[in-house]
Amino acid sequence: MAMNKVLSLLGLAQRAGKLACGEEQAIQALQARKAHLVIVAKDASHNTYKRFGDKCRFYRVPIIREFDRKTLGSATGKGERVVISVTDKGFAEAMLNACNQSRPETTPEVKGIE
Repeated sequence: MAMNKVLSLLGLAQRAGKLACGEEQAIQALQARKAHLVIVAKDASHNTYKRFGDKCRFYRVPIIREFDRKTLGSATGKGERVVISVTDKGFAEAMLNACNQSRPETTPEVKGIE
């Protein structure tokens, strides 16, 4: 249920122009310090996840690895998406809250930066 909320929020953020989709755009958003959350598809390659995990740790941005690339693509109204960066703080916080509500006891796939 809460994961559906994340997907709905992704669609809203896409329509609002608050997403950077694709690896290069997501990296640019991180480097410009505009990214507040990064979502990496769970079926992305290990190298892609490691690359974004390292960058998110460096820039202190939370990362979610919960959805496959087809689900991310259909939520944003585009083709398959492997990496999405959320550039709006409000959308990012709402998505993180929804993820944390879905797994209150443990959240192994949601990595926040302390």
